[in-house]
Amino acid sequence: MHTKTYSTSKDEVYTTYFEEKVPIPQDTSETCFSFRKLWAFTGPGFLMSIAYLDPGNIESDLQSGAKAGFKLLWVLLGATIIGLLLQRLAARLGVVTGMHLAEVCNRQYPTVSSHFVPRIILWLMVELAIIGSDMQEVIGCAIAFNLLSVGRIPLWAGVLITIFDTFVFLFLDKYGLRRLEAFFGFLITIMALTFGYEYVTVKPDQGQLLKGMFLPYCEGCGPVQLEQAVGIVGAVIMPHNIYLHSALVKSRQVDRTKPREVKEANKYYFIESTIALFVSFLINVFVVAVFAEGFYGRTNLDVHNVCNHSGSPHTHLFPQDNNTLQVDIYKGGVVLGCFFGPVALYIWAVGILAAGQSSTMTGTYSGQFVMEGFLNLRWSRFARVLLTRSVAIVPTLLVAVFQDVQHLTGMNDFLNVLQSMQLPFALIPILTFTISWSFRGIVILVVCAINMYFVVVYVTGLNSVWLYVLAALLSVAYLCFVGYLAWQCLIALGVSCLDVCGRVRIGHSVFIEEQPEFDS
Repeated sequence: MHTKTYSTSKDEVYTTYFEEKVPIPQDTSETCFSFRKLWAFTGPGFLMSIAYLDPGNIESDLQSGAKAGFKLLWVLLGATIIGLLLQRLAARLGVVTGMHLAEVCNRQYPTVSSHFVPRIILWLMVELAIIGSDMQEVIGCAIAFNLLSVGRIPLWAGVLITIFDTFVFLFLDKYGLRRLEAFFGFLITIMALTFGYEYVTVKPDQGQLLKGMFLPYCEGCGPVQLEQAVGIVGAVIMPHNIYLHSALVKSRQVDRTKPREVKEANKYYFIESTIALFVSFLINVFVVAVFAEGFYGRTNLDVHNVCNHSGSPHTHLFPQDNNTLQVDIYKGGVVLGCFFGPVALYIWAVGILAAGQSSTMTGTYSGQFVMEGFLNLRWSRFARVLLTRSVAIVPTLLVAVFQDVQHLTGMNDFLNVLQSMQLPFALIPILTFTISWSFRGIVILVVCAINMYFVVVYVTGLNSVWLYVLAALLSVAYLCFVGYLAWQCLIALGVSCLDVCGRVRIGHSVFIEEQPEFDS
């Protein structure tokens, strides 16, 4: 695989959001692997992996377990592996070019082309994905506060608390980038311990777990399980996370004029990303297994009776009927409390709080990188944080004020659909700028198709003619823009017959030769 590079003027200076860069130790020996160097490169991959553990993913995990048992674990495994592939491409782009994906898009896509503004539209689409993800993360924190306070902290108050402490935590990098990364590592550890506690408490069937993880088959599954499988892919592969990782790798001192250092950085970033995503995969498996073992096949009446017997104040959440149990991260904590005691509920809430807080912070970084890259902003730190927080906070507060904490599943489904729709606006650019047409490109297109199926399933379930008409009109504009990006992508990948100007280019910037020595 070759990574394309771009011509740059000598006086261009590419800056990272972080004020410091971590030095890489130089080994005199010619060893092919160094733990010291791996430790120096460790950080960006774990920050990236937090997006795989946000409250939206946790809710997808518990719904997968409750609706399909262990049968969809292989989908989670496959989605994580595809995510690793995409993150490898994102890291390579940042290392080889010295620019993150938003900056590359800003330079390579035209601002105006035949009265068309692809660069601005692309930025708006990515911004929508960030807003959707941010809403899930902030609401997740607010739900955790509500559970921990036994309902005393309402949803809107939890949102305000999350906003405030996110501002505080985001300025930890003033005390050093490595301390900030250590704080994120601490939050990941909390998630591993809390969800691991639930796993040990429930004691899932290990044989069924391994069968579901490595046997790509879903016996007796129907439309509900199929939709959940597609939802897993959409929840795991998030568009803004690709932009984030391509920026985070710029925080290490790598001399891009030396092919050996570039190759070495690509290698260690891939190893670190693999470890980080393996950890996030295990945590996701904990959640799926807990709800698969404890609640798969249960009815509302089953849960109602157990909650009533345990004296839970939340018994009213579960009607006395034989419909299959429907859970979200709020009801999931309640159900755990009914079946395994109050300790299980509070530990679950702590895990959700860690997931929401960490992903809210990385989501804010994503918003800053995307806005700076696409709009070429050079604002002060406080102004950037304030703007990117404000973009997402208004709709989140509106939801918190007008929506009941006990009925948020519908909103989460809508936000997952919103992010699924934005996925092509990360995958097509990363395909355009990093790889020649290959099996990887086919995988990316398959992922886009899976997510589009998820969108179609959601829209057809709305049962409203007016919404169908609106969706049809929006789909025309949406598909036209995706088609434009795909057209530019094919030109970049060598389909020169589509280039009306007779040369391979994206916007006004012509690609220079491949750099095979940058492969790793």
